[in-house]
Amino acid sequence: MRILRIVILTMLIQPLLGPGSVTAKQEMPTQKGARNSEAWLTKEVHHELVMVPWYSVFDILQYSVKGNEVTLLGQVVQPSVKSDAENAVKHIEGVEKVINQIEVLPTSPMDDQIRRAEYRAIYSEDNLFRYGVGNLQSIHIIVKNGHVTLEGAVDSQQDKDAANIFANGVSNVFSVDNHLAVTGSK
Repeated sequence: MRILRIVILTMLIQPLLGPGSVTAKQEMPTQKGARNSEAWLTKEVHHELVMVPWYSVFDILQYSVKGNEVTLLGQVVQPSVKSDAENAVKHIEGVEKVINQIEVLPTSPMDDQIRRAEYRAIYSEDNLFRYGVGNLQSIHIIVKNGHVTLEGAVDSQQDKDAANIFANGVSNVFSVDNHLAVTGSK
């Protein structure tokens, strides 16, 4: 009951004393070096892009940051992923311009079939299974008009070569471009 009286008394006295007397207005100092740096912006763009709804193993979102301008690149199956990526990046503090060059892949039942077959071929293998664990798979499978591109990162050259072999083993595939980066971390 005593606390309630104090709160009511404070609310009654506040208009008489002015807004600054009861609540302290804290202004954060601007940190131009930290929050507006390209390194910080690059980290924020990466974070926002991996959080885009419906971003999947069959899409690849890439970007470059130059000053306060972000260029979005990559290929996606659904047009909504392209627009969601742009909207997510636009709202980052410090971003003044977004250039959206993400390609929406053509709709094709044959490409959809190849995507599923490639996923099974790569992620069902014992030595590559670990790259498919979790929400964000590290091997992205991009299919456009029967041509497959592998994007992402693997731990070793052996894993990169294995992914290439299994991807090439899928029927109805015209070519496989292996752009997997070897990070060497395990």
